[in-house]
Amino acid sequence: MQISTQQFYTSNQRNFHTLTAAADILQTQISTGKKLNAPSDDAVGYRRLQGLIRDGSNDQAYTGNITIVQSALNQADTALKSMTDDIQRAKELAIKANSGTLSPSDRGIIADELDSIIQGLVDLANAKDSRGASIFAAGGGPAVTANSTGGFTFATDAPAAIPIGDSSNAVPGEAASRLFVDSGGGNILADIKALSTALRGTGDVSALAGATGDKLTASNNQIAGVQGSLGARSQRVDIESARITANATDREITRGAIEDTDVTQAITDLQKTMTILSAAQSSFSKLSNLSLFNYLK
Repeated sequence: MQISTQQFYTSNQRNFHTLTAAADILQTQISTGKKLNAPSDDAVGYRRLQGLIRDGSNDQAYTGNITIVQSALNQADTALKSMTDDIQRAKELAIKANSGTLSPSDRGIIADELDSIIQGLVDLANAKDSRGASIFAAGGGPAVTANSTGGFTFATDAPAAIPIGDSSNAVPGEAASRLFVDSGGGNILADIKALSTALRGTGDVSALAGATGDKLTASNNQIAGVQGSLGARSQRVDIESARITANATDREITRGAIEDTDVTQAITDLQKTMTILSAAQSSFSKLSNLSLFNYLK
């Protein structure tokens, strides 16, 4: 078989181009630390990498939501503990008001403190989270509203659920009605207000004080139940947060296997490629200088 001069040059140029391109790719991989710099480098790997990037972005958004939910639930737990303390203090005052030996001045002092407790409970219930959203009501509306008639209105809807995973969400609070409204439709704020009003009068408040004390005990038990529910919810959010952290670690390992350069191996491959290229160039140079006279020598 005869090979023409043109075929000889074309074949060698093609070989040089292939080796040079391979060397350039290896040099780029070494300098950038990435073996996947374009979709054409590895179409399957590139698609997998894009999926990992998308999953990472989603988890970053979920992590931000988890931070909001955890902060709101912690804030709610703190508020509920303060409510429990306030209601316990109101119970102590109700027991004190049950005494028939109180002077009008003493009754007035107890009434003033009960009014202060009511206001404190309203303020705690109307707390906002880091977004400015209500913790014990849906949206940004008030959880508890004191009416001009002396009554109270309570939010019946909890804050909207926030996504914390592909198929998981969490409610960053609770409805105020679950805290203050009892099974009979009455509410503890109205009960405390009624006792305060009675203390400012001249009648016997013993029976009312005793009944209010029992309602205050039931109210604290009700709030304790909400605290337990929020605590369980907080634990679930923590588990989801741990899952996202573990996924991020696994995702980084997978990404590195697809994208990162094995520098040691790449340097070895580059040296081999350059050796082959140098040998091919040397061989081509010698062969291209041959002529009939060289052959006849």
